[in-house]
Amino acid sequence: IQKLCDRVASSTLLDDRRDAVRALKSLSKKYRLEVGIQAMEHLIHVLQTDRSDSEIIGYALDTLYNVISNDLEEEEQEENSAKQVDDLGSQFTEIFIKQQENVTLLLTLVEEFDFHVRWPGVKLLTSLLKQQGPQVQQIILVSPMGVSRLMDLLADSREVIRNDGVLLLQQLTKSNAAIQKIVAFENAFERLLDIITEEGNSDGGIVVEDCLLLLQNLLKNNNSNQNFFKEGSYIQRMKPWFEVGDDNCGWSAQKVTNLHLMLQLVRVLVSPTNPPGATSSCQKAMFHCGLLQQLCTILMATGVPADILTETINTVSEVIRGCQTNQDYFASVNAPSNPPRPAIVVLLMSMVNERQPFVLRCAVLYCFQCFLYKNQKGQGEIVSTLLPSTIDATGNSVSAGQLLCGGLFSTDSLSNWCAAVALAHALQENATLKEQLLRVQLATSIGNPPVSLLQQCTNILSQGSKVQTRVGLLMLLCTWLSNCSIAVTHFLHNPANVPFFQLTGQIAENLGEEEQLVQGLCALLLGISIYYNDNSLENYRKEKLKQLIEKRIGRENFIEKLGFISKHELYSRAAQKPQPSFSSPDHMMFDHEFTKLVKELEGVISKAIYKSSEEDKKEEEVKKTLEQHDNIVTHYKKVIREQDQELEELKQRVNTLTSQNEQLQATVTQQVSQIQQHKDQYNLLKVQLGKDSQHHNSHGDTFQMNGIQTEVSKLKEELEEWKNKHELLQGQLKEKDSVIEKLNSSQLEMGTTEQSSQTSKFSGLEHNNELQKELEMLRSQIQLQSAEISKLQMENQKLQVINTTADPMLGDSGAAAATSSELEGRLEQEIKELKNEVKALSEEKESLKQHLDSSSSTVAILQDEKSKLQREVAESKKEQDDLLVLLADQDQKISALKIKLKDLGVPVEDEDDTESGDQGDEDEDGDEEDQD
Repeated sequence: IQKLCDRVASSTLLDDRRDAVRALKSLSKKYRLEVGIQAMEHLIHVLQTDRSDSEIIGYALDTLYNVISNDLEEEEQEENSAKQVDDLGSQFTEIFIKQQENVTLLLTLVEEFDFHVRWPGVKLLTSLLKQQGPQVQQIILVSPMGVSRLMDLLADSREVIRNDGVLLLQQLTKSNAAIQKIVAFENAFERLLDIITEEGNSDGGIVVEDCLLLLQNLLKNNNSNQNFFKEGSYIQRMKPWFEVGDDNCGWSAQKVTNLHLMLQLVRVLVSPTNPPGATSSCQKAMFHCGLLQQLCTILMATGVPADILTETINTVSEVIRGCQTNQDYFASVNAPSNPPRPAIVVLLMSMVNERQPFVLRCAVLYCFQCFLYKNQKGQGEIVSTLLPSTIDATGNSVSAGQLLCGGLFSTDSLSNWCAAVALAHALQENATLKEQLLRVQLATSIGNPPVSLLQQCTNILSQGSKVQTRVGLLMLLCTWLSNCSIAVTHFLHNPANVPFFQLTGQIAENLGEEEQLVQGLCALLLGISIYYNDNSLENYRKEKLKQLIEKRIGRENFIEKLGFISKHELYSRAAQKPQPSFSSPDHMMFDHEFTKLVKELEGVISKAIYKSSEEDKKEEEVKKTLEQHDNIVTHYKKVIREQDQELEELKQRVNTLTSQNEQLQATVTQQVSQIQQHKDQYNLLKVQLGKDSQHHNSHGDTFQMNGIQTEVSKLKEELEEWKNKHELLQGQLKEKDSVIEKLNSSQLEMGTTEQSSQTSKFSGLEHNNELQKELEMLRSQIQLQSAEISKLQMENQKLQVINTTADPMLGDSGAAAATSSELEGRLEQEIKELKNEVKALSEEKESLKQHLDSSSSTVAILQDEKSKLQREVAESKKEQDDLLVLLADQDQKISALKIKLKDLGVPVEDEDDTESGDQGDEDEDGDEEDQD
């Protein structure tokens, strides 16, 4: 070895040095101590100077690994003791890391991509971390980009290096929160979860196990990384891990190990030791992504190995602990049995079954405790199954309460203890249920009257049962009586046997060490009976109880017995964490929640024992004052809460009204803009119409025909003819009117005799009917003639205007002749339009005629109708003149109507309606201009 070291140090040829290092490597496993002492310095020098040759670097790294690592062969392990091996590796590691540059050099070599350099470098660094973890961690932490360089190993495409990189990071992240955070923020979660998925989740090999161990290192007791894991939505990626399928017959040892680690990783995120806020957010995320549902599926599946089932129960317990949503879901889970049973009932059946494994029964108890933790709804459901009104009389199904009672009074002491602790958790911090449980009655034997549950518990205590059973029942009674004066009264008021004297007798006796724990619990129960006593029983008032303790036990002795509880070793173990973990059934004595109760009551009971009656009275007065004060505070809190609710409602109404106001303002603004837009459109169309009519008139003036005067003269003649006919008809109408007046006067004179009056009446009526028919015919003719006269007058006016404007242009006969056909067509079209208007007016007159037919048959009414028709004929003649005025006032009328609509709260018409109305106005305007 010395010669080889000299060759390494003095040879100038690289090949000679390489051969010497190779020889040292072959000797390093068998002669580890000699090679380490003599060659380490030379090997480090090779790493520094010969970095260009990957082969010699690889040999040097392998040699150092063999020297430092404790992974020896079996023969060497037999020859050397384990302690010597550990010391040797630790000493060589200490020598190597004494110079921090050596570790930095090793980090640089790990960056090399060459397999023969990178792989032995990773193994050597892993071995250094195993031997001197904290020192090497500190060196890597202060090295520039030290941790980031090692994170690149997870991205290496060669699985050997990637897998050893995972092992290296396992050692690097042990018990170092700073490195754990750096590794987590270097995207370690994403890479590790990808590797687990690629390897097949729980069906994967040893690589999955290594990745899960590394994830545990990163997350356990590291709140920052747990929060990062949750916010990165990595909890959702854990759900496929537990999709084990229906075929559960093939559970390999590696799969069991992987699933066990996966369940532990879930528990790390929801551990009761984590901050409550972080645990609660993780619990909610697990419910929403379906992880809890998947765990419950495994819980109720068949063929699952016992250790996996136990760990699954523990995992479900901590996922639902203190989370109301998850607890409600768990209460709804049913086992796939016929008929279906709640999962809670199935689990309790396992807990009180003495044939089940001990660890499984502990897990079920923990699950039940977590289900009831801060879950008053669940507590009420469990206690309700014990109450007389809700017990199933048919006996078809077993309830949780019946199982607990069965376990409480069975012959198995472990079942007694588990059932008592489970029932105590159903009463934890719930005074209402403590009072309700006093109603529970038990049928002990046929023919005997039922006894209360409280009485039965005291009966079992008096029978001298096993220590474990008595401890469980005493914990139940202490929990039940604490902070419940009614329960204390029921406990003391026992007609069958006074438990108080039994308790004092047990406390006073000088028993063996194994009974000291029972004595301490009896003293605690007696102290609770004094502290929460409301003095309602005359024989068991606080003062009398204290006097009895003084006489039969002694105060100092009582306090000493009370202190036995907290000094017990099993008490200290139970106080550490909520999960019940016992090495054997004999060690199952204390519950975690009960240790909290003892810690709370031990001091106050000690003070209460030494207080005098005057101090008790003062304390009671203070308590009453405090209760009154609390009642006042509660009343004001209620008033403030109601006012807050009213204020919140008013705020909501204000917000609603504000939003409605904003909407209405926006609507008004929109309508105002629409109205302004319609006004602009109307004005624009009006201007365009005026320009078009001017343009049309100016062009039409140049295209008048020479023979237009002939047409005008013809129209004048026809107009005169129709006027003559009209005058003739007016004369005939006057004649008929005079006849009607004569007839009326003759009817008034007739009245001398009945026969003559009747005869004249009938003849007058017949004559009147004939005249009425003639009158109607004449009126219709007059209406038609009036309409034709109006039409001809309008045509005459138009032709006169055209004739006036066309006179200067008569000389241009050629142009007029060219456009004569156009003008004729236009005149025909205008005449057709006028005829249509006359037709419309005729229809209006027909409606008036129908109204006249339905009027009274008396002559006076006929005369009134005649005058009315005459007025309407006159009004119809003026209609065309009124249209000319209407066009000028149209704009003012629209504005006035819109203002009125706004005042009345009616919404303004839509844009389409306004545009159609404007178009109608334009048409009328155009018609009137044409008539002009």
